[in-house]
Amino acid sequence: MPINVDDVMQLYCHLAQKKGMKAAVKHTGRGALVVAASTFLGGLMGGPPGIVIGGAFGGLLGAWMTSGQFRPVPQILLELPPAEQQKLYDEAAVILRHLDWTDVAQLTALVMRYANLQQKLTAVLKNYLTKQLKAKIQHRK
Repeated sequence: MPINVDDVMQLYCHLAQKKGMKAAVKHTGRGALVVAASTFLGGLMGGPPGIVIGGAFGGLLGAWMTSGQFRPVPQILLELPPAEQQKLYDEAAVILRHLDWTDVAQLTALVMRYANLQQKLTAVLKNYLTKQLKAKIQHRK
């Protein structure tokens, strides 16, 4: 049966929840923007000393913003844009192509029955999170 992207996202969410996966995604672009904006504003308001103060303040704020907060992986997956969800779908479709199922509940039950399928899909998910999103991952053993 052909699988759709939403089914695969639900399956990944179920796996991540069962493994207790959390990820901290760093937002380096936002941090850099904060540093630049605060340095610029400091320069406008205080001249050269304002640049120093604005840069220091922005650097601290930017570092705090990019430290990343651990969030549940299912939440991160559901917030992904469709193009990113498609990437995860494409990798799962290769792994799941030989299964016979009728709905997402049956698909999830099949995957949860086979440890090797769980391992393959979890590896795809971890690889995506660490390489594409540059996230740190925590999970139960």
